[in-house]
Amino acid sequence: MKAIELEKAYEPKSFEDRIYNEWESKGYFKPVSDEKNPVHCQCAACNEKTNTYSVVIPPPNVTGVLHMGHGLNNTLQDIVVRYHRMKGDNTLWVTGTDHAGIATQNVVERQLKKEGKSRNDLGREKFIERTWTVKEDHHNTIVKQQRKLGNSTDWERERFTMDEGLSKAVRDVFVTLYERGLMYRGKRLVNWCPRCGTALADDEVDHEDTQGAMYHLYYEYADGSGKIEVATTRPETFFGDTAVAVNPKDERYKSIVGKMLKLPLTGKEIPIISDDYVDMEFGTGMVKITPAHDPNDWEVGKRHNLEVINLLTPDGRMNENVPEKYRGLKPEQARALVIEDLTAAGLFKGEEKMVHSVGHCYRCKTVVEPYLSDQWFVKMKPMADKALAAWKNGEIQFFPQKWENTYEQWLVNIRDWCVSRQIWWGHRIPVWYCQKCGEVIVSRTDPTKCPKCGCGAEDLKQDEDVLDTWFSSWLWPFSTLGWPADTDDMKKFYPTTALVTAYDIIFFWVARMIMAGLEFTGKAPFHDIYIHGLVRDKQGRKMSKSLGNGIDPLDVIDVYGSDALKFTLAFMCAQGQDVLIDKDSFKLGSRFCNKVWNASRYLLGNLEGRNLVPVTDADLTELDKWIYGRLNHAVKTAREALDSYRYNDAASALMEYFWNEFCDWYVEATKINFKNGDDKEKDRQASVLMNILEENLRLLHPYIPFVTEEIYGKLPLAEIAANRKAAGSQKIASNSDYVGMLINAPYPETASERDNEEISVRFETLKELISKTRALRTECGIDPAEKINIAILVEKASAAEVAREKVEMIQLLAGVAKVDFVEAKPASSIGTVGKGFESFIIVDENINKEQLIARFQKSIEKETGYARMSENKLNGNFAKHAPANLVEEEKERLAESQRKIKTLEGYLADLK
Repeated sequence: MKAIELEKAYEPKSFEDRIYNEWESKGYFKPVSDEKNPVHCQCAACNEKTNTYSVVIPPPNVTGVLHMGHGLNNTLQDIVVRYHRMKGDNTLWVTGTDHAGIATQNVVERQLKKEGKSRNDLGREKFIERTWTVKEDHHNTIVKQQRKLGNSTDWERERFTMDEGLSKAVRDVFVTLYERGLMYRGKRLVNWCPRCGTALADDEVDHEDTQGAMYHLYYEYADGSGKIEVATTRPETFFGDTAVAVNPKDERYKSIVGKMLKLPLTGKEIPIISDDYVDMEFGTGMVKITPAHDPNDWEVGKRHNLEVINLLTPDGRMNENVPEKYRGLKPEQARALVIEDLTAAGLFKGEEKMVHSVGHCYRCKTVVEPYLSDQWFVKMKPMADKALAAWKNGEIQFFPQKWENTYEQWLVNIRDWCVSRQIWWGHRIPVWYCQKCGEVIVSRTDPTKCPKCGCGAEDLKQDEDVLDTWFSSWLWPFSTLGWPADTDDMKKFYPTTALVTAYDIIFFWVARMIMAGLEFTGKAPFHDIYIHGLVRDKQGRKMSKSLGNGIDPLDVIDVYGSDALKFTLAFMCAQGQDVLIDKDSFKLGSRFCNKVWNASRYLLGNLEGRNLVPVTDADLTELDKWIYGRLNHAVKTAREALDSYRYNDAASALMEYFWNEFCDWYVEATKINFKNGDDKEKDRQASVLMNILEENLRLLHPYIPFVTEEIYGKLPLAEIAANRKAAGSQKIASNSDYVGMLINAPYPETASERDNEEISVRFETLKELISKTRALRTECGIDPAEKINIAILVEKASAAEVAREKVEMIQLLAGVAKVDFVEAKPASSIGTVGKGFESFIIVDENINKEQLIARFQKSIEKETGYARMSENKLNGNFAKHAPANLVEEEKERLAESQRKIKTLEGYLADLK
């Protein structure tokens, strides 16, 4: 047959887009149960043996472009999806995007601000129209990026959290919760973002350490008998104080409980009360209680029926409940003026600088204010109890397991969820208020009249608020499959199999999805929950625009290709750890893809004049059986790792097998057969290589899908399949007769017959002998191109006896001209020892003995200097004061220098 030519250089740009379009257009991203999939089959036998594997993508926000965190998340999903598709599972990966209420509205409002406008200038309807345009622009960019990444998602099933179907699901859930008594409206203290003008849930508040102060104030007794001292970080809020509290167990203050205090600068009086909340050891043991502006004070206020006085406007300024001179000021402005006035009145003691935790809006980073307002809340405790039970019963499983503690603690300490937002972009709350009789109407459809007084729709006013973004996201695993309708997709793919997501949204999303799934479908929405780390720079910092350390996945793909990005991220993604990278990190994946390309190019180019023939187990050499054993080990490791989401373990095993064992040992060793064998042997060897290459590409495909698909399409698949069929069923040799695109080829399976312990031990010994001989010549500074003579002393009846049978392999792979087998160490030689053997380089006329002695002496001097430096450090102050890990590293350096000195002195002794 003719040689098959691959391009000389690996150029992913030349084929990645073409291959992706072919996968998609032919329906390979669809589950096999879908009639558009080219291997669709609905026969009873296929249905009975086919498992289902379904995943929903964490929907990216339509606020911009994907970052490297998305690149990691999408890569990990694509790997397991491709793996299960190749295993023959009925596989579905649902994609889509999130409307991201506050975040997307902020994007549009920033655009308007540049134009000198606000959302109120446009009005609600026009503002929403403009936001839809922004959504479409960002969505198109995101989809382009996902295609470039190689996401094998079913695009015809793509969803958006505000599409018609999901909007119906959101309404249904809101009304159902209301009907079950789990949704209510009430005036509560909430987290308020003055910039966004909306309430936030507890987990939408980022707490950051901020420089501030503790201010000490005096409150005078109303009867003029003295004064007390209180401390606060927010002195401007004392206008909302309705009590001062002490601990009932505090003996110092039992006599004053019930006394009245004058509230400074106001003329108001407030009582001293007792409550267990007060810490007797903190400060004076007296705490000002401001129910409208502190969550703890709110709870104290409820227990003591205290008045609740709100001091802020919705945009975060002081309101009508403060003296006139402070009205309209921002809190920090009011604070400075309050301190000035208290000082003038003799009621300010002083301040202490401190760093304390301050809540900020997770979207715009504005300081969040505790704020009293009417909001809609979901009662979470009943659903949290079900979600806890599901975990304890084994219905869900976390990978890695350590995240179970985080999940449990959040559910145990859960508070009601504030779901109403005072913005315009999002799902409008399905509640109407009758303007005539005051009836509250909660409905799945828009009402046409009031059910109480009968007035028409014109007198029904819908709630102005929208729902929290996460209120649609928590329904994602089943709403995307058609719920609340009983669709075919719901029947086939729900519950989904796995969720792959980052740890920063366990609270926002993961726990809530589990609660929603149990509440509305009666089932946990997925079983496996793989929590991966975040992508950070090499210094461990989170990637951000402000730091300028972000990496655009498309930039990496443009330089190295999609496969290089995917393989690098997976290779570096160890369970429970963040991924630390820079742009150069992706050279790792690029080098591996180049290795796969160049090795395949060599093997296909060697087919010139060869005939591919059937290969049975009996036709395999010991070398062939060894590589099949290593292939079997790689398959076993990859399958076990992928089944437990240990992506880096599988990637490491694949790289070690293909690069080291297959290319550097097996392929190199087969060159002997192509050099010395007859045509029959050459045909046999070429056929074995094609069989193994074909299986290798199937093994590697989930990690590097584009390059493997491109090479796979060049293989003489028809001939390979026909020969395998002719060879019949084999235990060791490859016997799959698949012909088609690699994306749907069967993933390699393990076969116990491929494992041969005796052959494995023999070849590992042979590899050790060759490797140590190579290392020895490197230490001697002998040019790799220089052919040397060696002698080998073999321990009788040891595995090293294999060396006598594999002299040609030793000569080829160790760069040796002549091999002698000896019973004792030869004169004028340098040796290295391994299991069952000693290998000696003969220092003859081919090697300059004097230069070698000088080299060893110089190396000894250098290592002695290093050892002396290490000893000085370990005997001095360094060992006393340095961190333990650095001291240990220094000890290891000393030990390594001492080992090298001993080895080099042995070489010198041998030469002299």
